[in-house]
Amino acid sequence: MLIRAFVPAHITAFFVPVFNENPLLAGSIGAGINLEKGTNIFVTTENGPERHIHIAFNGEPVERNNAIISYSVAEKMIPKDFSGEIEVWQYFDFPNGYGFGNSAAGALGTALALAFNFKEKTFLQASQVAHKYEVLYKGGLGDVIAQFYGGIELRIKPGAPGIGVVDNIFFEGYKVLTLPLGRISTKEVLDSDVIKLIEEEGKRSLEEVLKYPRVEVLMKAARAFSERTGLLTGELLEIAIELDKDLRLPSSMVMLGKSLFALLREDEIEKIKATLTDLTIERYHICEVYTQRPSVERWMGGSL
Repeated sequence: MLIRAFVPAHITAFFVPVFNENPLLAGSIGAGINLEKGTNIFVTTENGPERHIHIAFNGEPVERNNAIISYSVAEKMIPKDFSGEIEVWQYFDFPNGYGFGNSAAGALGTALALAFNFKEKTFLQASQVAHKYEVLYKGGLGDVIAQFYGGIELRIKPGAPGIGVVDNIFFEGYKVLTLPLGRISTKEVLDSDVIKLIEEEGKRSLEEVLKYPRVEVLMKAARAFSERTGLLTGELLEIAIELDKDLRLPSSMVMLGKSLFALLREDEIEKIKATLTDLTIERYHICEVYTQRPSVERWMGGSL
């Protein structure tokens, strides 16, 4: 049986990391946006004499140490008495390490697809497994719960789905521009001295948006956060300044990646495309906000 799960890509606009010895209580508060593009996960199972798990990224097999989060999730989700072959195929719309929540999406999609296949855990229980290993291996802190809820989200209380608290901002008439330009290691940032500044500025940004929960306030708070923390600098800041000339709302940096994002009105799209051409930036996406929770189903679309 072939199972397909879809998990939206997730942009973190600003955040405050919250650490706890219990990974289900750890996480982050902050805000972000879920995208209609993301990660498709396909899972197949076949009974056999020995138990083997195989995981592939965009069609290429990956070793356990290069996909430790998804392998750990799969091992936890597969019943102890199962014997046979498990194949997990993860296809990403955005490159890994660029700040679009691929690690969390792969973990969450793997957990949901295996839960659907074996029928031994609920949607929420499977999501908590994904959050647990995402936190333990420092893939991220708040992506799983954000992707669980969808929309333009405010993470008000840290923790796994079912423990943390998420609210959503109402919006209409906006699309999301994303520019994936390079990698930043989430683990390195979480282990660095900039964390104290991130905590101060992230709390300030969240307070502002909770007081006035509108996308206009969110984007201004996101830009202020990215500059005050010193994360948005150099060439990335220069590109953001150029984008701003064509936008009603400021662009900002994707946390954590060498990437930018902005909210666009329909009448701004062609101007932005022209500016990106002038900047010789060819790789970008313009897409809708994904406002649902992740999907999981038996796949009837044929072979991979």
